[in-house]
Amino acid sequence: MPDTFTIQTSLGDITIRLYDDTPLHRDNFKKLVSENYYDGIRFHRVIEGFMIQTGDPLSRHENKRMLHGTGGPSTRIDAEIKHSNKKGTLAAARDNNPAKASSGSQFYINHADNNFLDGQYTVFGVVEEGMGVVEKIASVKTDPNDNPVDPVTITTIVPVLQAS
Repeated sequence: MPDTFTIQTSLGDITIRLYDDTPLHRDNFKKLVSENYYDGIRFHRVIEGFMIQTGDPLSRHENKRMLHGTGGPSTRIDAEIKHSNKKGTLAAARDNNPAKASSGSQFYINHADNNFLDGQYTVFGVVEEGMGVVEKIASVKTDPNDNPVDPVTITTIVPVLQAS
């Protein structure tokens, strides 16, 4: 499977490329995509000028809105901290654990250069095309928990076939 993907969202497409030097995160993402894990999941945390976050399967359910951001597989991915949190990069979300291990499915796209996060989170990819869509998502109206009032959803994520 290629390492470039299109995230098809309700507001447009974002094409991302995964880094080769973060193989645990790359392979986990590819596995989840192959299982259609992200289909129907919302961007549940959106902070303009900071980041947009997704990957929580609980976000498929409006009646679990207060739990959005708490779900995902019980597995953690060992930290592979190598890259800076620059605008347009993808990084794995995580809870507060001393090993800095990542969430099994949640990730965010930096909407700004967030260098203060460097050394804390694994950055494992970059937006190749579609920063305009990231901008659109970042600017939606949110509730007090930074959850979009009108859901922004991942329809699906598909591999981009590479010409050989």
